[in-house]
Amino acid sequence: MFFKRNNFAKVDGVIVPPAAMRWGGPELKNDAYYLKSAESEALRIRDNLGYDSTKHILDIGCGQGRLPIGILRTLGEAHYTGIDVHKPSIKWCKQYIEKAHPSFQFRHLNAFNERYSKSGLTIDDAFRFDIRADSVDIVYLYSVFTHMRQEEMEIYLHDFKRILRKNGKIFFSAFFEEDVEDYVINPDDFHFKMNGPLHVVRYNTKYLYSILEKHGYHRLDITEKNPRDNDGQQFIYLSR
Repeated sequence: MFFKRNNFAKVDGVIVPPAAMRWGGPELKNDAYYLKSAESEALRIRDNLGYDSTKHILDIGCGQGRLPIGILRTLGEAHYTGIDVHKPSIKWCKQYIEKAHPSFQFRHLNAFNERYSKSGLTIDDAFRFDIRADSVDIVYLYSVFTHMRQEEMEIYLHDFKRILRKNGKIFFSAFFEEDVEDYVINPDDFHFKMNGPLHVVRYNTKYLYSILEKHGYHRLDITEKNPRDNDGQQFIYLSR
């Protein structure tokens, strides 16, 4: 059961963003599917990243709060920080999640991105997240590195080592394949049509792994049943 207003939907007693605000594919416009996917992402951090209520989660590219909605639905209150370059998304999360659950904090990241934020600061070697050193246990990035240039991704990876606690974990999705160029933006041979800047940032598998190793991360040996869901994105789990 659900009812809708202009700026939110209520599905099974849970406030979620309206369908028009949900990114990530047409299936997420379906209310029941969206809520189920939120719950699945929460279980991902519990089952694959060792989440418990003592851990601090940093959700980069939090969008309209799919992960925290899932956490509240399945795991309860949490020490959570969500960051995004898209101001309207942060505004929605503050109004409908943070206001009711103050342990979930949301911050706008004033950074330039060709796809999502036409203003803001350039992500360069001086970039740092406004997060204390050694304060985060889990960094979660769903569909973020898929829409960022390699040099920006590496700047993020570098700063994660500052903010992660010992044995901290990272989850991210990316487009990567065997037998393709090392790195290409909006490849002509991709299986769907590109729509705007940075729609698909694709890596060669070995090349992407070499970047992670260069920054001192260890890949966790986690196998998933459907690693190529979500238009070809695959999932990587790292340990600091």
